[in-house]
Amino acid sequence: MITLIGSKLAKTGEEFLYVGELDECEKCRFKKLCHGNLEKGRIYKIVSVRSSNHPCPIFDEGVKVVEVKLANLTIMVDAKKALEGMTLHFEPIKCDNYECPYYKYCSPSGIYEGEKFEIIKVFNEKINCKNNRTLKKVLIELKL
Repeated sequence: MITLIGSKLAKTGEEFLYVGELDECEKCRFKKLCHGNLEKGRIYKIVSVRSSNHPCPIFDEGVKVVEVKLANLTIMVDAKKALEGMTLHFEPIKCDNYECPYYKYCSPSGIYEGEKFEIIKVFNEKINCKNNRTLKKVLIELKL
């Protein structure tokens, strides 16, 4: 996928959460290229950066053309389901303990309930949750 990103942010390997367009984007001639390929709420990884720079009403330094793909995500799953190569549908772990160091993995950005993913790595760390769950942290690839 091709899009535009602020020149200072345009680095291969960097990830970003796409939050949507701003009012200033409405009349920009690059609006379709900048926003047309991205989905709000998704996390993207920059895989290549082109050298040309273009003007932008948001970024003073301008924007660069970048190729992006959906980023792999780190989430928590039930320890019994944490197997490399396993394909599952995402079920967020319901929790209101916002102070928990693992909360962001139980309620991650970039994935929505019911979406299909494949576990590509299981981390050794097993978490005994205060809500009587045994969880494992995994790296996943979305299968949209």
